[in-house]
Amino acid sequence: MSAMFLALCVVAVAYFAALNVIYLAFTAVAWRDLARHLRARSYAAIEEALSSPLTPPVSVLLPAYNEETGIVDSVQSLLALHYPEHEVIVVSDGSTDATIERLDAAFDLVRARVAMRDVLPTAPVRASYVSRKHPNLRVVEKVNGGKGDALNAALAIARYPYVCAVDADAIIEEDALLRMARPVIEDPDRVVAVGGIVRVANGCRIADGRVEEVTLPKSRIATFQVIEYFRAFLVGRVGWSRAGAVLIISGAFGLFRRAEVETAGGWATDTVGEDAELVTRLHRHLRERAEEYRIEFVPDPVCWTEAPEDLRTLARQRRRWQRGLGETLWRSRDMLLRPSFGTFGMLALPYFLVFELLGPLVEVGAFVFLPFAWALGLLNAQVMIAFLATSLVLGIVLSVAALALEEFSFRRHARNRDVARMLLFAVLENFGFRQLVALWRVLAMVDLARRRRGWGVMERRGLTRHVATADIRR
Repeated sequence: MSAMFLALCVVAVAYFAALNVIYLAFTAVAWRDLARHLRARSYAAIEEALSSPLTPPVSVLLPAYNEETGIVDSVQSLLALHYPEHEVIVVSDGSTDATIERLDAAFDLVRARVAMRDVLPTAPVRASYVSRKHPNLRVVEKVNGGKGDALNAALAIARYPYVCAVDADAIIEEDALLRMARPVIEDPDRVVAVGGIVRVANGCRIADGRVEEVTLPKSRIATFQVIEYFRAFLVGRVGWSRAGAVLIISGAFGLFRRAEVETAGGWATDTVGEDAELVTRLHRHLRERAEEYRIEFVPDPVCWTEAPEDLRTLARQRRRWQRGLGETLWRSRDMLLRPSFGTFGMLALPYFLVFELLGPLVEVGAFVFLPFAWALGLLNAQVMIAFLATSLVLGIVLSVAALALEEFSFRRHARNRDVARMLLFAVLENFGFRQLVALWRVLAMVDLARRRRGWGVMERRGLTRHVATADIRR
Protein backbone atom coordinates (compact mmCIF):
# COMPACT_ATOMS: atom_id res chain seq x y z
CA MET A 1 0.00 0.00 0.00
CA SER A 2 2.76 2.46 0.93
CA ALA A 3 4.56 1.72 -2.36
CA MET A 4 1.41 2.59 -4.29
CA PHE A 5 0.98 5.85 -2.38
CA LEU A 6 4.62 6.70 -3.02
CA ALA A 7 4.19 6.06 -6.73
CA LEU A 8 1.09 8.28 -6.84
CA CYS A 9 3.01 11.02 -5.02
CA VAL A 10 5.82 10.83 -7.55
CA VAL A 11 3.31 11.07 -10.44
CA ALA A 12 1.63 14.10 -8.88
CA VAL A 13 4.92 15.90 -8.22
CA ALA A 14 6.21 15.12 -11.72
CA TYR A 15 2.97 16.33 -13.30
CA PHE A 16 2.92 19.65 -11.44
CA ALA A 17 6.62 20.21 -12.04
CA ALA A 18 6.35 19.57 -15.78
CA LEU A 19 3.20 21.66 -16.19
CA ASN A 20 4.65 24.67 -14.37
CA VAL A 21 7.95 24.46 -16.26
CA ILE A 22 6.02 24.51 -19.54
CA TYR A 23 3.90 27.47 -18.45
CA LEU A 24 6.91 29.39 -17.20
CA ALA A 25 8.64 28.77 -20.54
CA PHE A 26 5.54 29.93 -22.42
CA THR A 27 5.37 33.02 -20.24
CA ALA A 28 8.98 33.89 -21.12
CA VAL A 29 8.24 33.34 -24.81
CA ALA A 30 5.12 35.50 -24.53
CA TRP A 31 7.04 38.39 -22.93
CA ARG A 32 9.60 38.35 -25.72
CA ASP A 33 7.06 37.88 -28.50
CA LEU A 34 4.65 40.54 -27.29
CA ALA A 35 7.50 43.04 -26.94
CA ARG A 36 8.50 42.29 -30.53
CA HIS A 37 4.86 42.51 -31.65
CA LEU A 38 4.35 45.91 -30.03
CA ARG A 39 7.52 47.29 -31.64
CA ALA A 40 6.38 46.02 -35.04
CA ARG A 41 2.89 47.38 -34.50
CA SER A 42 4.24 50.89 -34.01
CA TYR A 43 5.59 50.75 -37.56
CA ALA A 44 2.73 48.78 -39.09
CA ALA A 45 0.82 50.77 -41.69
CA ILE A 46 -2.61 49.49 -40.68
CA GLU A 47 -4.37 52.36 -42.43
CA GLU A 48 -2.53 51.64 -45.66
CA ALA A 49 -4.04 48.16 -45.63
CA LEU A 50 -7.44 49.77 -46.17
CA SER A 51 -6.44 50.78 -49.68
CA SER A 52 -3.98 47.99 -50.41
CA PRO A 53 -4.91 45.60 -53.27
CA LEU A 54 -3.34 42.82 -51.17
CA THR A 55 -5.99 43.12 -48.46
CA PRO A 56 -8.40 40.28 -49.28
CA PRO A 57 -12.17 40.72 -49.05
CA VAL A 58 -13.66 38.73 -46.18
CA SER A 59 -17.01 37.06 -45.52
CA VAL A 60 -17.92 37.24 -41.83
CA LEU A 61 -19.94 34.20 -40.74
CA LEU A 62 -22.25 34.56 -37.75
CA PRO A 63 -24.15 31.42 -36.63
CA ALA A 64 -26.96 32.17 -34.20
CA TYR A 65 -29.32 30.05 -32.14
CA ASN A 66 -31.77 31.91 -29.88
CA GLU A 67 -29.53 34.96 -29.62
CA GLU A 68 -32.21 37.65 -29.48
CA THR A 69 -30.58 39.36 -26.48
CA GLY A 70 -27.35 40.30 -28.23
CA ILE A 71 -27.68 39.65 -31.95
CA VAL A 72 -28.27 43.27 -32.96
CA ASP A 73 -25.21 44.54 -31.07
CA SER A 74 -23.07 41.81 -32.61
CA VAL A 75 -24.21 42.52 -36.16
CA GLN A 76 -23.78 46.27 -35.67
CA SER A 77 -20.20 45.73 -34.56
CA LEU A 78 -19.53 43.59 -37.64
CA LEU A 79 -21.07 46.08 -40.06
CA ALA A 80 -18.95 48.85 -38.51
CA LEU A 81 -15.67 47.00 -39.04
CA HIS A 82 -12.91 49.21 -40.42
CA TYR A 83 -12.19 47.06 -43.47
CA PRO A 84 -12.05 47.76 -47.23
CA GLU A 85 -14.49 45.06 -48.35
CA HIS A 86 -16.46 42.59 -46.28
CA GLU A 87 -19.89 41.02 -46.04
CA VAL A 88 -21.80 39.74 -43.01
CA ILE A 89 -23.75 36.49 -43.23
CA VAL A 90 -26.02 35.67 -40.29
CA VAL A 91 -27.44 32.14 -40.09
CA SER A 92 -30.31 31.62 -37.67
CA ASP A 93 -29.99 27.91 -36.95
CA GLY A 94 -33.58 27.01 -36.15
CA SER A 95 -33.97 29.75 -33.55
CA THR A 96 -37.23 29.60 -31.62
CA ASP A 97 -36.98 33.06 -30.09
CA ALA A 98 -37.14 36.52 -31.71
CA THR A 99 -33.69 36.46 -33.33
CA ILE A 100 -35.04 37.07 -36.85
CA GLU A 101 -37.56 39.65 -35.64
CA ARG A 102 -34.85 41.65 -33.85
CA LEU A 103 -32.70 41.58 -36.99
CA ASP A 104 -35.63 42.65 -39.14
CA ALA A 105 -36.50 45.56 -36.87
CA ALA A 106 -32.91 46.78 -36.73
CA PHE A 107 -31.78 46.24 -40.33
CA ASP A 108 -34.99 46.27 -42.39
CA LEU A 109 -34.77 42.80 -43.93
CA VAL A 110 -36.44 41.79 -47.16
CA ARG A 111 -36.74 38.27 -48.58
CA ALA A 112 -34.30 37.49 -51.37
CA ARG A 113 -32.81 34.36 -52.88
CA VAL A 114 -29.13 33.75 -52.26
CA ALA A 115 -26.84 31.51 -54.26
CA MET A 116 -25.41 28.57 -52.29
CA ARG A 117 -22.47 26.57 -53.59
CA ASP A 118 -23.04 22.83 -53.37
CA VAL A 119 -19.85 22.16 -51.42
CA LEU A 120 -21.05 20.79 -48.08
CA PRO A 121 -24.34 19.19 -47.02
CA THR A 122 -26.40 21.25 -44.54
CA ALA A 123 -29.85 21.22 -43.00
CA PRO A 124 -32.49 22.81 -45.29
CA VAL A 125 -32.67 26.59 -45.64
CA ARG A 126 -36.14 27.97 -44.93
CA ALA A 127 -35.69 31.57 -45.98
CA SER A 128 -33.05 34.12 -46.89
CA TYR A 129 -33.00 37.88 -46.58
CA VAL A 130 -30.96 40.94 -47.43
CA SER A 131 -30.92 44.26 -45.61
CA ARG A 132 -32.28 47.40 -47.22
CA LYS A 133 -30.04 49.47 -44.95
CA HIS A 134 -26.84 47.46 -45.44
CA PRO A 135 -26.32 45.76 -48.82
CA ASN A 136 -23.46 43.70 -47.38
CA LEU A 137 -25.70 42.04 -44.76
CA ARG A 138 -27.42 38.76 -45.56
CA VAL A 139 -29.51 36.66 -43.21
CA VAL A 140 -30.42 33.01 -43.59
CA GLU A 141 -33.06 31.10 -41.64
CA LYS A 142 -32.57 27.32 -41.63
CA VAL A 143 -33.58 24.11 -39.90
CA ASN A 144 -31.56 23.48 -36.75
CA GLY A 145 -28.40 21.49 -37.42
CA GLY A 146 -25.97 22.77 -34.81
CA LYS A 147 -23.24 25.40 -34.90
CA GLY A 148 -21.01 23.53 -37.36
CA ASP A 149 -23.92 23.05 -39.75
CA ALA A 150 -24.81 26.75 -39.54
CA LEU A 151 -21.20 27.70 -40.30
CA ASN A 152 -21.16 25.36 -43.29
CA ALA A 153 -24.37 26.96 -44.61
CA ALA A 154 -22.78 30.40 -44.27
CA LEU A 155 -19.63 29.06 -45.94
CA ALA A 156 -21.71 27.91 -48.92
CA ILE A 157 -23.09 31.44 -49.30
CA ALA A 158 -19.80 33.29 -48.76
CA ARG A 159 -18.54 35.13 -51.82
CA TYR A 160 -15.06 36.05 -50.68
CA PRO A 161 -11.79 34.04 -50.48
CA TYR A 162 -11.44 34.40 -46.70
CA VAL A 163 -14.06 33.76 -44.05
CA CYS A 164 -14.14 34.99 -40.47
CA ALA A 165 -16.17 32.89 -38.03
CA VAL A 166 -17.65 34.91 -35.16
CA ASP A 167 -19.89 33.97 -32.23
CA ALA A 168 -23.30 35.60 -32.03
CA ASP A 169 -22.62 36.91 -28.51
CA ALA A 170 -19.40 38.63 -29.58
CA ILE A 171 -18.52 42.24 -30.33
CA ILE A 172 -15.56 42.87 -32.62
CA GLU A 173 -13.49 46.04 -32.37
CA GLU A 174 -13.49 48.25 -35.44
CA ASP A 175 -9.90 47.54 -36.51
CA ALA A 176 -9.81 43.92 -35.32
CA LEU A 177 -10.43 42.28 -38.70
CA LEU A 178 -7.81 44.48 -40.35
CA ARG A 179 -5.23 43.53 -37.71
CA MET A 180 -6.17 39.88 -38.04
CA ALA A 181 -5.68 40.04 -41.80
CA ARG A 182 -2.16 41.41 -41.43
CA PRO A 183 -0.42 37.98 -41.45
CA VAL A 184 -2.41 37.11 -44.59
CA ILE A 185 -1.34 40.34 -46.28
CA GLU A 186 2.31 39.73 -45.35
CA ASP A 187 2.37 36.04 -46.31
CA PRO A 188 -0.69 35.19 -48.43
CA ASP A 189 0.77 31.97 -49.84
CA ARG A 190 1.32 30.26 -46.49
CA VAL A 191 -1.07 31.74 -43.91
CA VAL A 192 -4.27 29.69 -43.94
CA ALA A 193 -5.79 30.65 -40.57
CA VAL A 194 -5.42 33.37 -37.94
CA GLY A 195 -6.89 33.67 -34.46
CA GLY A 196 -7.39 36.80 -32.38
CA ILE A 197 -7.74 37.42 -28.66
CA VAL A 198 -11.05 37.07 -26.84
CA ARG A 199 -11.77 39.31 -23.86
CA VAL A 200 -14.59 39.42 -21.31
CA ALA A 201 -17.10 42.18 -22.04
CA ASN A 202 -19.10 41.91 -18.81
CA GLY A 203 -19.02 45.23 -17.01
CA CYS A 204 -17.92 47.26 -20.04
CA ARG A 205 -19.92 50.22 -21.30
CA ILE A 206 -21.30 49.20 -24.68
CA ALA A 207 -23.36 51.23 -27.14
CA ASP A 208 -24.32 50.61 -30.77
CA GLY A 209 -22.23 47.46 -30.96
CA ARG A 210 -19.07 49.17 -29.68
CA VAL A 211 -17.15 48.87 -26.41
CA GLU A 212 -16.83 52.49 -25.31
CA GLU A 213 -15.26 51.95 -21.91
CA VAL A 214 -13.47 48.89 -20.52
CA THR A 215 -14.29 48.20 -16.89
CA LEU A 216 -14.39 45.06 -14.78
CA PRO A 217 -17.65 43.21 -14.11
CA LYS A 218 -19.24 43.35 -10.69
CA SER A 219 -19.58 39.58 -10.79
CA ARG A 220 -16.75 37.76 -9.03
CA ILE A 221 -17.22 34.74 -11.30
CA ALA A 222 -16.84 36.88 -14.42
CA THR A 223 -13.78 38.65 -12.96
CA PHE A 224 -12.05 35.33 -12.38
CA GLN A 225 -12.62 34.60 -16.07
CA VAL A 226 -10.94 37.88 -17.07
CA ILE A 227 -7.73 36.53 -15.53
CA GLU A 228 -8.25 33.11 -17.09
CA TYR A 229 -8.58 34.63 -20.56
CA PHE A 230 -5.35 36.61 -20.12
CA ARG A 231 -3.50 33.42 -19.19
CA ALA A 232 -5.05 31.33 -21.96
CA PHE A 233 -4.52 33.80 -24.80
CA LEU A 234 -1.54 35.97 -23.90
CA VAL A 235 0.51 33.02 -22.63
CA GLY A 236 -0.90 29.81 -24.09
CA ARG A 237 -1.92 30.88 -27.59
CA VAL A 238 1.16 33.07 -28.09
CA GLY A 239 3.42 30.20 -27.05
CA TRP A 240 1.82 27.63 -29.35
CA SER A 241 1.75 30.11 -32.22
CA ARG A 242 5.49 30.62 -31.96
CA ALA A 243 5.96 26.84 -31.88
CA GLY A 244 3.94 26.54 -35.09
CA ALA A 245 1.47 24.24 -33.35
CA VAL A 246 -1.74 26.16 -32.69
CA LEU A 247 -4.49 23.68 -31.83
CA ILE A 248 -7.37 26.05 -31.08
CA ILE A 249 -8.52 29.13 -32.93
CA SER A 250 -11.43 30.31 -30.83
CA GLY A 251 -14.81 29.81 -32.42
CA ALA A 252 -15.60 33.33 -31.24
CA PHE A 253 -13.17 34.95 -33.68
CA GLY A 254 -11.11 33.19 -36.36
CA LEU A 255 -10.06 33.96 -39.94
CA PHE A 256 -9.66 31.14 -42.47
CA ARG A 257 -8.81 30.71 -46.13
CA ARG A 258 -12.15 29.56 -47.54
CA ALA A 259 -10.75 27.10 -50.09
CA GLU A 260 -8.79 25.21 -47.41
CA VAL A 261 -11.81 24.94 -45.14
CA GLU A 262 -13.95 23.61 -47.97
CA THR A 263 -11.30 21.13 -49.11
CA ALA A 264 -10.83 19.90 -45.55
CA GLY A 265 -14.57 19.27 -45.25
CA GLY A 266 -15.85 22.34 -43.41
CA TRP A 267 -16.85 22.47 -39.77
CA ALA A 268 -17.75 19.18 -38.10
CA THR A 269 -21.40 18.80 -37.11
CA ASP A 270 -21.00 15.94 -34.62
CA THR A 271 -18.80 17.57 -31.98
CA VAL A 272 -19.07 20.47 -29.54
CA GLY A 273 -15.43 21.33 -30.20
CA GLU A 274 -15.82 22.27 -33.85
CA ASP A 275 -13.27 25.10 -33.61
CA ALA A 276 -10.36 22.92 -32.40
CA GLU A 277 -11.47 20.03 -34.59
CA LEU A 278 -11.30 22.18 -37.73
CA VAL A 279 -7.82 23.50 -36.89
CA THR A 280 -6.62 19.96 -36.19
CA ARG A 281 -8.04 18.77 -39.50
CA LEU A 282 -6.36 21.65 -41.34
CA HIS A 283 -3.00 20.58 -39.85
CA ARG A 284 -3.64 17.02 -41.02
CA HIS A 285 -4.84 18.07 -44.47
CA LEU A 286 -1.89 20.38 -45.17
CA ARG A 287 0.75 18.09 -43.67
CA GLU A 288 -0.46 15.12 -45.69
CA ARG A 289 -0.20 17.25 -48.81
CA ALA A 290 3.30 18.31 -47.76
CA GLU A 291 2.41 21.98 -48.13
CA GLU A 292 4.13 24.84 -46.35
CA TYR A 293 1.61 26.68 -44.22
CA ARG A 294 1.18 28.85 -41.14
CA ILE A 295 -1.63 28.98 -38.59
CA GLU A 296 -1.12 32.12 -36.52
CA PHE A 297 -2.36 33.84 -33.39
CA VAL A 298 -2.31 37.64 -33.26
CA PRO A 299 -2.73 39.12 -29.75
CA ASP A 300 -4.38 42.45 -30.49
CA PRO A 301 -7.39 41.93 -32.77
CA VAL A 302 -9.98 41.98 -30.00
CA CYS A 303 -13.25 40.12 -29.78
CA TRP A 304 -15.37 40.90 -26.72
CA THR A 305 -17.66 38.17 -25.43
CA GLU A 306 -20.16 37.68 -22.64
CA ALA A 307 -18.85 35.39 -19.90
CA PRO A 308 -21.13 33.35 -17.63
CA GLU A 309 -21.91 35.00 -14.30
CA ASP A 310 -23.40 32.01 -12.47
CA LEU A 311 -21.75 28.73 -11.56
CA ARG A 312 -24.32 26.52 -13.28
CA THR A 313 -23.82 28.13 -16.69
CA LEU A 314 -20.05 28.28 -16.25
CA ALA A 315 -19.98 24.59 -15.33
CA ARG A 316 -21.90 23.70 -18.50
CA GLN A 317 -19.50 25.77 -20.59
CA ARG A 318 -16.33 24.25 -19.12
CA ARG A 319 -17.65 20.71 -19.34
CA ARG A 320 -18.58 21.35 -22.97
CA TRP A 321 -15.12 22.76 -23.74
CA GLN A 322 -13.47 19.72 -22.16
CA ARG A 323 -15.74 17.34 -24.06
CA GLY A 324 -14.86 19.13 -27.29
CA LEU A 325 -11.14 18.76 -26.54
CA GLY A 326 -11.57 15.07 -25.81
CA GLU A 327 -13.49 14.49 -29.03
CA THR A 328 -10.87 16.36 -31.03
CA LEU A 329 -7.96 14.44 -29.51
CA TRP A 330 -9.69 11.12 -30.11
CA ARG A 331 -10.24 11.94 -33.79
CA SER A 332 -6.59 12.97 -34.18
CA ARG A 333 -5.08 10.09 -32.19
CA ASP A 334 -3.29 8.73 -35.26
CA MET A 335 -1.35 12.03 -35.50
CA LEU A 336 0.00 11.72 -31.96
CA LEU A 337 3.82 11.49 -31.80
CA ARG A 338 4.07 11.18 -35.58
CA PRO A 339 7.13 13.12 -36.86
CA SER A 340 5.40 13.67 -40.21
CA PHE A 341 2.98 16.04 -38.43
CA GLY A 342 5.82 18.19 -37.09
CA THR A 343 5.58 20.10 -33.82
CA PHE A 344 1.80 19.75 -33.89
CA GLY A 345 1.97 15.96 -33.67
CA MET A 346 5.10 15.76 -31.55
CA LEU A 347 4.45 18.57 -29.05
CA ALA A 348 0.95 20.05 -29.15
CA LEU A 349 -1.10 16.86 -29.21
CA PRO A 350 0.89 15.16 -26.39
CA TYR A 351 0.65 18.33 -24.28
CA PHE A 352 -3.10 18.69 -24.71
CA LEU A 353 -3.61 14.98 -24.03
CA VAL A 354 -1.48 14.81 -20.88
CA PHE A 355 -1.95 18.25 -19.35
CA GLU A 356 -5.27 19.55 -20.66
CA LEU A 357 -7.39 16.42 -21.05
CA LEU A 358 -5.97 14.10 -18.38
CA GLY A 359 -4.37 16.80 -16.22
CA PRO A 360 -7.52 17.68 -14.24
CA LEU A 361 -7.70 14.05 -13.06
CA VAL A 362 -4.20 14.40 -11.63
CA GLU A 363 -4.87 17.84 -10.18
CA VAL A 364 -8.12 16.96 -8.43
CA GLY A 365 -6.70 13.60 -7.39
CA ALA A 366 -3.65 15.23 -5.83
CA PHE A 367 -5.64 17.71 -3.77
CA VAL A 368 -7.88 14.89 -2.52
CA PHE A 369 -5.28 12.15 -2.21
CA LEU A 370 -2.46 13.99 -0.41
CA PRO A 371 -4.49 14.99 2.68
CA PHE A 372 -5.95 11.47 2.72
CA ALA A 373 -2.46 9.94 2.61
CA TRP A 374 -1.33 12.28 5.39
CA ALA A 375 -4.34 11.29 7.54
CA LEU A 376 -3.37 7.62 7.15
CA GLY A 377 0.20 8.39 8.17
CA LEU A 378 1.57 7.56 4.73
CA LEU A 379 2.80 11.06 4.00
CA ASN A 380 4.85 13.51 6.01
CA ALA A 381 2.83 16.64 6.85
CA GLN A 382 5.71 18.93 5.93
CA VAL A 383 6.00 17.31 2.51
CA MET A 384 2.28 17.69 1.90
CA ILE A 385 2.23 21.34 2.99
CA ALA A 386 5.31 22.12 0.90
CA PHE A 387 3.76 20.52 -2.18
CA LEU A 388 0.43 22.32 -1.82
CA ALA A 389 2.12 25.63 -1.03
CA THR A 390 4.45 25.35 -4.02
CA SER A 391 1.54 24.54 -6.35
CA LEU A 392 -0.44 27.52 -5.09
CA VAL A 393 2.52 29.91 -5.27
CA LEU A 394 3.37 28.87 -8.82
CA GLY A 395 -0.28 29.25 -9.80
CA ILE A 396 -0.31 32.77 -8.39
CA VAL A 397 2.96 33.64 -10.14
CA LEU A 398 1.61 32.48 -13.50
CA SER A 399 -1.68 34.36 -13.09
CA VAL A 400 0.06 37.56 -12.00
CA ALA A 401 2.54 37.22 -14.88
CA ALA A 402 -0.36 36.94 -17.35
CA LEU A 403 -1.93 40.06 -15.83
CA ALA A 404 1.40 41.87 -16.06
CA LEU A 405 1.64 40.89 -19.73
CA GLU A 406 -1.73 42.51 -20.32
CA GLU A 407 -0.91 45.67 -18.40
CA PHE A 408 2.53 46.23 -19.94
CA SER A 409 1.38 45.34 -23.45
CA PHE A 410 -2.13 46.70 -23.94
CA ARG A 411 -3.46 48.26 -20.70
CA ARG A 412 -7.11 48.05 -21.67
CA HIS A 413 -8.30 48.64 -18.11
CA ALA A 414 -7.48 52.28 -17.49
CA ARG A 415 -8.78 52.51 -13.93
CA ASN A 416 -6.19 51.78 -11.27
CA ARG A 417 -8.81 50.25 -8.99
CA ASP A 418 -9.67 47.76 -11.76
CA VAL A 419 -6.00 46.78 -12.05
CA ALA A 420 -5.77 46.36 -8.27
CA ARG A 421 -8.91 44.23 -8.27
CA MET A 422 -7.55 42.03 -11.07
CA LEU A 423 -4.34 41.57 -9.10
CA LEU A 424 -6.36 40.48 -6.09
CA PHE A 425 -8.39 38.03 -8.19
CA ALA A 426 -5.21 36.68 -9.82
CA VAL A 427 -4.25 35.57 -6.31
CA LEU A 428 -7.70 34.47 -5.11
CA GLU A 429 -8.51 32.28 -8.12
CA ASN A 430 -5.92 29.78 -6.88
CA PHE A 431 -7.85 29.22 -3.65
CA GLY A 432 -10.91 27.35 -4.85
CA PHE A 433 -11.89 28.66 -8.28
CA ARG A 434 -9.23 26.85 -10.33
CA GLN A 435 -9.84 23.68 -8.36
CA LEU A 436 -13.57 23.96 -9.04
CA VAL A 437 -12.92 24.37 -12.77
CA ALA A 438 -10.66 21.30 -12.65
CA LEU A 439 -13.47 19.34 -10.99
CA TRP A 440 -15.88 20.34 -13.77
CA ARG A 441 -13.33 19.17 -16.32
CA VAL A 442 -13.11 15.83 -14.52
CA LEU A 443 -16.90 15.53 -14.72
CA ALA A 444 -16.60 16.18 -18.46
CA MET A 445 -14.60 12.95 -18.66
CA VAL A 446 -17.69 11.19 -17.34
CA ASP A 447 -19.71 12.96 -20.04
CA LEU A 448 -17.28 11.66 -22.64
CA ALA A 449 -17.51 8.13 -21.30
CA ARG A 450 -21.31 8.34 -21.45
CA ARG A 451 -21.07 9.80 -24.99
CA ARG A 452 -23.08 12.81 -23.98
CA ARG A 453 -24.04 15.06 -26.89
CA GLY A 454 -25.39 18.57 -27.24
CA TRP A 455 -24.40 21.97 -25.93
CA GLY A 456 -26.79 22.30 -23.02
CA VAL A 457 -28.67 25.47 -22.14
CA MET A 458 -26.46 28.57 -22.09
CA GLU A 459 -28.28 31.48 -20.48
CA ARG A 460 -27.38 34.90 -21.85
CA ARG A 461 -28.29 38.25 -20.37
CA GLY A 462 -27.09 40.27 -23.34
CA LEU A 463 -24.21 42.70 -23.56
CA THR A 464 -26.42 45.79 -23.83
CA ARG A 465 -27.34 45.45 -20.16
CA HIS A 466 -23.75 46.34 -19.29
CA VAL A 467 -24.32 49.89 -20.50
CA ALA A 468 -26.55 50.51 -17.52
CA THR A 469 -24.25 48.59 -15.20
CA ALA A 470 -21.26 50.70 -16.17
CA ASP A 471 -23.24 53.95 -15.87
CA ILE A 472 -24.30 53.07 -12.33
CA ARG A 473 -20.73 52.32 -11.35
CA ARG A 474 -19.60 55.70 -12.60
